[in-house]
Amino acid sequence: MIIEFILIGLMQLLTGAVAQNRGFSFEPSTQRIYYANHTSHLDTLIIWGLIPRSQRKHVRPVAAKDYWWASWWRRFLAERVFHAIPVVRHRESFHEDPLHDLETALAQGESLILFPEGTRGTGQNIQPFKSGLYHLVVKHPGLVLVPVYIDNLNRVLPKGELIPVPVFCTVSFGSGFTLKEGETKADFTARAQSRLQALAAP
Repeated sequence: MIIEFILIGLMQLLTGAVAQNRGFSFEPSTQRIYYANHTSHLDTLIIWGLIPRSQRKHVRPVAAKDYWWASWWRRFLAERVFHAIPVVRHRESFHEDPLHDLETALAQGESLILFPEGTRGTGQNIQPFKSGLYHLVVKHPGLVLVPVYIDNLNRVLPKGELIPVPVFCTVSFGSGFTLKEGETKADFTARAQSRLQALAAP
């Protein structure tokens, strides 16, 4: 799709970002959850655009429904370009399962791009993870998790701004790992967050 090439080209022009593989390789192709720090609405685009095109068609970003489905053009990008999965950040009912569509995509062999902090941060520190990542891997214990640290993207499109400005960014992909047998939610979450935090170091 021509829009795909335009968006990726504009992203490269704005950020100069390339994938820094710190212990990670895109080959061989396998099902993964790419999980990253969240500081900008451009986070999804920059990760998605750095994944090889042959694999990208099977990678589905997880997107906040209250933002990406709030206008026709965002919805168009989410559905027609990114093939994103909407997630409800604030459940209207206790019985509503915000992970249902994510689990369905994983069961179909798709990979995900996920932001376990749940909301955007300032870019200074990684916020505590929500429990969603753990609940997904418990049901898919052999799934490969890949930490992705995005640096400086919050300066390209700061919170509350509409017009991006060119700023050099780096995107570091860490080595993949899986859930350990018998690993508790607390231990897994701490390990997953520490692996992401380690990529923030120079």
